[in-house]
Amino acid sequence: MIEKVKAFFRERGMEDKVMEFEVSSATVALAAQALNTQEERIAKTLSFDVFGRTVLIVCAGDTKIDNSKFKAFFATKAKMLAFEEAEPRIGHAVGGVCPFAVNEGVETYLDESLKRFPTVFPACGSSNSAIELTPEELFPLSQAKAWIDVCKLREA
Repeated sequence: MIEKVKAFFRERGMEDKVMEFEVSSATVALAAQALNTQEERIAKTLSFDVFGRTVLIVCAGDTKIDNSKFKAFFATKAKMLAFEEAEPRIGHAVGGVCPFAVNEGVETYLDESLKRFPTVFPACGSSNSAIELTPEELFPLSQAKAWIDVCKLREA
């Protein structure tokens, strides 16, 4: 769905910022390698079912969901979407899930972990794309509902 995302950025005069790679960027490690940056600066987008709603959480590449924080914020246990649910519910397939040009009704939240960096790299709807944005740019472009704190650093 990179064409959908490119159109989204074209409308905002930013299409030239979308990067496409000859190699896969479908995982945090692969994206960091393709971009020649640290894994923590990859803005990964995780997808959840919250009482039947589709919720995306964009967080730093070196984090994972903190189940107790997630439950405190959303009042339910974290339940990630199954692989086959992602594309029909979000509009992007696993490996290219991003917070841009998503299906109507999808709710996006940004995790505080992203604020540690001057810029971060979310995907752009395919398994070989990204865009570099400041956290301040990412918030309105992702149509995020709020900054939240539901992640913790992965144990090394």
